[in-house]
Amino acid sequence: GEQVKVSHGAAVGTEPQDLKFSGEETILTVGDNTIIREYVTLNRGTVERNRTVIGKNCLIMAYSHVAHDCIIGDNVILSNVVQLGGHVEIGDFAILGGLTGVHQFVKIGRHAMVGGGLGVAKDLCPFALAAGDPLKIASLNKVGLKRRGFSSEEIETLGAAFKLLFFSELNTTQAVGQIRAEVEQIASVVEILDFIDRSTRGLTK
Repeated sequence: GEQVKVSHGAAVGTEPQDLKFSGEETILTVGDNTIIREYVTLNRGTVERNRTVIGKNCLIMAYSHVAHDCIIGDNVILSNVVQLGGHVEIGDFAILGGLTGVHQFVKIGRHAMVGGGLGVAKDLCPFALAAGDPLKIASLNKVGLKRRGFSSEEIETLGAAFKLLFFSELNTTQAVGQIRAEVEQIASVVEILDFIDRSTRGLTK
């Protein structure tokens, strides 16, 4: 894209580190205004998806790695030495703390924030603040949502959904049922429910 900045020592568009890769023609795309810092490695896709995608206005800090077939949205921040396995999907405005590793095929929702030095082995709900070892949902990412213009009413509604999903005695199926029945179905709540439906690695609770 336009105005992409690539720092010293970064390796951009290199071959996938995947034994199934046999030299097929695949690509990496990087969106406008993304900053790629020192010694970052960004691999191309494999035949499964044919491309690795990084969105606009991202900041990928030093020594981070984006593996084959990842899809990273817009305005994402990967702090120093973040390591993404293959086929990871990260939604817009997500922030990952330094030295965090993400297991292959994990999905991380929009506006989620992950603390540093952690491992993400299961899918991470949109709008969540995650911390601890093992990783767990600490709270709704209220500060981040306020900074990005979410209204107090929307944050309150998301908080009600989070309370049922992560801070009750309900299992995920039960919580989803109660959210559908009891919580106003605004777009961001529907986004959470759709994310759960698409989850393939199970949900970080």
